[in-house]
Amino acid sequence: MLLTIDVGNTTTGFGVFEGKTLIYTFRISTINRTDDEITILLYDLFKINGLDFNIEGAIISSVVPYLTQKIVNAIEKIFKVKTKEVGAGIKTGVKILYDNPKEVGADRIVNALAAYEKCLGAAIVVDFGTATTFDCVSEKCEYLGGVIAPGVNISMECLREHTAKLPKISLEKPLRIIGKNTIESMRSGIYFGYIEMVDGIIERLKFEMQNPSVIFTGGDAQFFIKEIKHVDYFEPNLTFYGLWSIYYKNV
Repeated sequence: MLLTIDVGNTTTGFGVFEGKTLIYTFRISTINRTDDEITILLYDLFKINGLDFNIEGAIISSVVPYLTQKIVNAIEKIFKVKTKEVGAGIKTGVKILYDNPKEVGADRIVNALAAYEKCLGAAIVVDFGTATTFDCVSEKCEYLGGVIAPGVNISMECLREHTAKLPKISLEKPLRIIGKNTIESMRSGIYFGYIEMVDGIIERLKFEMQNPSVIFTGGDAQFFIKEIKHVDYFEPNLTFYGLWSIYYKNV
């Protein structure tokens, strides 16, 4: 079995594969923990969920450097395997056309590969996470670049933190666009503004690409997917599939 790990700014995801099949996923909050805390937490998650400890390999993609080695250490302690890390020196099959390839987050390359393999050609990946990222991969599996925008939760927090009277709100679909009070007005701005932002950016990206497919992933994608015009696929576990593919390119 293969253990895949996606360390994001808000949550850290674990995906367990048996062969090519993703059999289990779980997520924990991305917070600074000690090596021992991570080891105990990961061990307990496997034990509580009745998962086999016979892990034969592991691969990690991380945008949180201070946690990467701690998770790698925990995996080695529990499963007695070395963990491959997506970064310099690992084969991905993706040619990076960014001005400085080292600036591209590992998760963005992983998602680009997974989208290319799923769509069998050019694709735009929209990842609804802490930031909302739009990543473009060509029909030749080239990472072309993309767009980074604030995530919806960051946008809501900024409204509250940088204004004197606006309250904290939850993410909910408004009944109508014309708000009848402050909270309704804020929800309309966040919800409909976010939809138009995503649709508008996708339209502009499509104009510069050759007939790409559009694939959504990330925690908040499901909340907006029915309202957004430009979407072909929704795959919440896209990063795990990309990690699986990269692992087997490097064995």
